[in-house]
Amino acid sequence: MRKLPVLFPVVSILAGPALAAGLEIDVAGDAEGTVTVDLFEEVAPAHVAQITALAEEGAYDGVVFHRVIDGFMAQTGDVQFGRLEGGDMARAGTGGSDRPDLKAEFSDVPFTRGTVGMARSRDPDSANSQFFIMFAPAPHLDGQYTVVGKVTGGMEVVDAIKRGTGRNGAVVGRPDVMTDVRVTE
Repeated sequence: MRKLPVLFPVVSILAGPALAAGLEIDVAGDAEGTVTVDLFEEVAPAHVAQITALAEEGAYDGVVFHRVIDGFMAQTGDVQFGRLEGGDMARAGTGGSDRPDLKAEFSDVPFTRGTVGMARSRDPDSANSQFFIMFAPAPHLDGQYTVVGKVTGGMEVVDAIKRGTGRNGAVVGRPDVMTDVRVTE
């Protein structure tokens, strides 16, 4: 009987590196504690790869929640302008990373409480580093923004994040901050 060659090494090379399963986000400010997020690699592989790469580089450490709308969502991830120390709070929410913007990876995963989605401009293919966590369901976002994950622990921490004011939810004074963002396997 003829033996077939083992193809496992070839398959793993073609598949690329394994993506991380989640994030642990330490939050400080009005909210104190750790938020755990399961990332949906199969739903938004490019977005998850970008978020995990930024987290592994430490790019999210020290970044504030700059836009927080009660009953809707808390937004963070502006690694360019959104740092508590050395950032530009007047411009927080307008920046991204030095990585390219991403093509939308819309799915049928709904925006429910605890869903993590990618922030973007009017251009659907403009997501970069910023993301938001839902306080409540928002069906009007379904299929319009890329879902990247779901909070699996620490939702009480998310609920305690300092709220912003006005229609855009800009946080006045000292915003809550992601002190440490770690990738988990």
